[in-house]
Amino acid sequence: MIRIEGTIVTPHADAACVAGAVSPDNLSLIRTSPAEGGVKTEIAGTRLRSVIASVDDYLMNLAIAEDVCSYVSR
Repeated sequence: MIRIEGTIVTPHADAACVAGAVSPDNLSLIRTSPAEGGVKTEIAGTRLRSVIASVDDYLMNLAIAEDVCSYVSR
């Protein structure tokens, strides 16, 4: 069985807010945490379609979280 793994690191002014906003939506194959100057998300799975769909959902949630956290911090 093939194991698919990857890490997404994105810069954010309020990394704790963004990581906190997207973490509740994480499935078992995704782990998100604030990192220095951004958010680090590790993704792992065995089915390519599931990993791709999870990354797609995560990126949409990430964009929304960034907008909300930017608005709240003003």
